[in-house]
Amino acid sequence: MGEDKDSDKRQRAAIEAYAKANGYEIVQTFYDAAVSGADPIDSRPGMQDLLDAVLSNGTRTILVESPDRFARDAVVQELGHRLLKQRGVDLIPTTAPDYFMVDTPTTELVRTILGAVAAFDRRNTVEKLKAARDRKSEALGRRVEGRKPVSADALTAAKRLYRRNPKTGTRRSLRQIATELANEGFTAPSGKDYQANSVRQMLVKAGVYKADAA
Repeated sequence: MGEDKDSDKRQRAAIEAYAKANGYEIVQTFYDAAVSGADPIDSRPGMQDLLDAVLSNGTRTILVESPDRFARDAVVQELGHRLLKQRGVDLIPTTAPDYFMVDTPTTELVRTILGAVAAFDRRNTVEKLKAARDRKSEALGRRVEGRKPVSADALTAAKRLYRRNPKTGTRRSLRQIATELANEGFTAPSGKDYQANSVRQMLVKAGVYKADAA
């Protein structure tokens, strides 16, 4: 990559030496000519060819000369590494084999930023879906449902089951309440039995949940 005319040869030599020393068999090699290491990996033709080959031939390890040859930008590195891990593929830079296995201040910062962006995207999606339902409800003159609400009877039963035992002063646990709701024939809007977390959300919504009693 870049203006180094011997880059391809140097990278290939480093990768072959590492593979030989560590028992890896090189099945195929790929090289992005005239492509910047700062470009996102999913926009690089060579990387796309590599991914297609890896996912089709069962290979589960990719060797690169160094982290900056995979991607120079820290965010691009992390996104690319995540993409590969999601597909069950290990990425090993031959000059720093543990690079993607060790947390550094930079990787932690990048992961925090990416997590915040993902959370924002999820919240933004929820808001857009709600706005779309509201517009449709107004146009139809009736409520268009998103997630079905908990029935009033189930909420009343959960509040009753959460009350303290007058003799012992104790409460049922969230799991116990979930079991009792199932025994009384109450199910979640999905048709499945309530889980402890669902019971907690019901009681929080009702304003009666006490964390220290769960």
